[in-house]
Amino acid sequence: MKSLQIQNTRLFMSKLLASDSFDNFLMESTELKTGINYTVDGHVNKDFYSEDEGDTLPEHDLISWGEIRGTIYNLIKGKRTPLAFKFILCTSSDYKDDLLKNAGEGGLENIVSSLVLMIKFASGSITLTTGAALSGFTLDKSYEKIWDDHIEALLDGLGISFEEQ
Repeated sequence: MKSLQIQNTRLFMSKLLASDSFDNFLMESTELKTGINYTVDGHVNKDFYSEDEGDTLPEHDLISWGEIRGTIYNLIKGKRTPLAFKFILCTSSDYKDDLLKNAGEGGLENIVSSLVLMIKFASGSITLTTGAALSGFTLDKSYEKIWDDHIEALLDGLGISFEEQ
């Protein structure tokens, strides 16, 4: 688990909200503090969708960031900067499995339920914290390094500078 302080808030927010750079993530939750507080639960209400009406049931239990990004952007945009926000994003099972297998850590995909990225804005700065949800116990922590390195490579590829805390 790493904590990274983003150096250029404007660039990061542009990549997060106005591009597809993070669209392959799923959103577990969002907390947004502006003139009022917003809380968004990213869990899909599968009962809402009807096969009779031709609705397609979403692929995942959580909404994709790409699907909700525009709504979140509309809540944030304006003349004033939010007081604070917290986004909890995670990988899909396929994304997580591919990442672990490609790093040569096959077998961990059964223990690591999800790889998580928490994005927190407070007091004018953005901090990213990596983490993982496990469905069992393991002494092997290689998944943490794989995930940390992946997030750092993603940020580097987007031209987003950061400092480890």
